[in-house]
Amino acid sequence: MSRLRAPKPMFAIVETSGRQFRVAEGDRIVVDRVAAKVGETVRLDSVLMVAGGADPAIGTPFIAGAAVEATVVAHRSGDKVIVFKYRPKKRERRKVGHRRLLSEIRIGAIRRPGQAESTSDEPTQITPAPAGRKRTAARKEKGATHGA
Repeated sequence: MSRLRAPKPMFAIVETSGRQFRVAEGDRIVVDRVAAKVGETVRLDSVLMVAGGADPAIGTPFIAGAAVEATVVAHRSGDKVIVFKYRPKKRERRKVGHRRLLSEIRIGAIRRPGQAESTSDEPTQITPAPAGRKRTAARKEKGATHGA
């Protein structure tokens, strides 16, 4: 007696923001800030694996021609992280905090190599948002002009 198995849903493993995510159509993931406005479509080209169909495709390290299309849902800040450095008996204390800038994206379509592109508006390549000026650089510049 043989049992028929339902086909597995298609999923992909993509790399973005220095991390790897297992995504399927409709999933929402939180990544580092994307340089796209809310509602715009972005394209993730760093696809490591596509599976769930007849045969899985595995890249070395990436699959040429494969892509994942996603829509930016929201931009937000991450949890506050406080870094406190302390040296006992030296009167040395330093407290610095920061919040990561994040984007929430919804996975739209997973494209295998050679699959036809969607006819919707042209998706843009995902790129991290430009980082702001670091405070340490400003302090160094200020210190360099102060002593002259």
